[in-house]
Amino acid sequence: MRVNKLSNEARVAKIRVLAAAVVMALITSPAWAFSIDDVAQQAKTLAGKGFEAPKSNLPSQFRDMKFADYQQIQFNHDKAYWNKLNTPFKLEFYHQGMYFDTPVKINEVTATSVQQIKYNPDYFNFGSVKHDPDAVKNLGFAGFRILYPINKADKSDEIMSVLGASYFRVVGKGQVYGLSARGLAIDTALASGEEFPRFREFWIERPNPDEKHLVIYALLDSPRATGAYRFDLYPGRDTTVDVQAKVFMRDKVGKLGIAPLTSMFLFGPNQPSPTLNYRPALHDSNGLSIHAGNGEWIWRPLNNPKHLAVSTYTIENPKGFGLLQRGREFSRFEDLDDRYDLRPSGWVETKGDWGKGKVELVEIPTADETNDNIVAFWTPEQLPDAGKSLDLNYRLHFTRDEEKLHSQDMAYVKQTMRSTGDVKQSNLIREPDGSVAFLVDFVGPVLKSLKGDTPLASQVSIGDNGELVENSVRYNPVTKGWRLTLRIKVKDAKKPIEMRAALINGDKTLSETWSYQLPANE
Repeated sequence: MRVNKLSNEARVAKIRVLAAAVVMALITSPAWAFSIDDVAQQAKTLAGKGFEAPKSNLPSQFRDMKFADYQQIQFNHDKAYWNKLNTPFKLEFYHQGMYFDTPVKINEVTATSVQQIKYNPDYFNFGSVKHDPDAVKNLGFAGFRILYPINKADKSDEIMSVLGASYFRVVGKGQVYGLSARGLAIDTALASGEEFPRFREFWIERPNPDEKHLVIYALLDSPRATGAYRFDLYPGRDTTVDVQAKVFMRDKVGKLGIAPLTSMFLFGPNQPSPTLNYRPALHDSNGLSIHAGNGEWIWRPLNNPKHLAVSTYTIENPKGFGLLQRGREFSRFEDLDDRYDLRPSGWVETKGDWGKGKVELVEIPTADETNDNIVAFWTPEQLPDAGKSLDLNYRLHFTRDEEKLHSQDMAYVKQTMRSTGDVKQSNLIREPDGSVAFLVDFVGPVLKSLKGDTPLASQVSIGDNGELVENSVRYNPVTKGWRLTLRIKVKDAKKPIEMRAALINGDKTLSETWSYQLPANE
């Protein structure tokens, strides 16, 4: 009997231990979880249906308002979402107005549920904008922004803004907004016209008190594609965003742009302002940088052409690409208001194998700095079949430390300057000779380690529309680098000229490839 009694007690004790373990598992593990697969299922279902264009629910008073009036509608900072939670992240929302006329659904994800964040006019201060409270009570949000104490521990700063189509902007410590990232681009620069996919719904995870990053999910919709996205936002000196994307095709497209970056270039040393301007340069970015799968680095200075220009770089498994702001001394811009010297570079660091495709650069003519006229993206050679997803992972870097993006054993272009070509006469007077001159300064640790009398040379190729009349390399004691001078005579001003150049020492390539397109002049 005693043996049976002990056995019964042992069984009871074992049951209690198992029960305790189950309880602890329930306490320590989330009872429910939300993931990109939930969004991907919606994207796949959407892709199998016909596209339904979003309908505007905006009263005409708000749809027809001017930009100055729209700017008056400000979020009430005292009512920031998560304001009363012990978390460094805060959420604020954009009101609908002007062309932001369709609502975007925004949800909060917790450990146990998903709940929509409802629009409330009390979130906003309307300034002098007169409105009927009943007319706006059922509106939604146009987008949102994320706040985080990135510069000072006791002050929340805006670090991410999500507004319009699939656009979003991000900054790190000491930066101001400049270029934008996008979820997807379709048929950019094609004669058929560009299609602008939009994020129609977001899910934002409520952060824990000690959380150092924020997780955002997004559902993208467009007439010919849908997509599911996960964004992991990491604020810092350089803010980064890890992106996981699953794209589904509804229909054939002419061009699918992955990880698009959009920026502005008006003028700079390689293309000076046509009118007198105290600013030496005015741009959010001044070049496209590419790290190819074979290890080659390419630098393509940007232009503001007179006609639409498209440049393509065929690459297999790119390691990264981006629109950079190289050379950010204040003296390069001299602008106290817009602080182009503080605008971040955007770099796409690819994860995994992206296969065959090309990096494409689109340059659009613009007369002023209010228009983003530069687009860069990756376009894959093969698109997924219907019902299958194109899965890509990448990390976006928003940085002012461009040197960290370069290979330390490869020199890079510090600046590109354009000038009227001239020749010094016997009387020491410089006379124009009808050529166009480009002066390219290469710098980097690999050049600093060389003596100034090292006999470096350049490897140069010029398209059929140009004649190379000078190709010289000279040590630059100021930068401890080398300056390449090219003079080209244009054969037909109505056509562009493609140029490529790199520094060499014997049979060894020392620099990235400088790749430039001299735009048509007419």
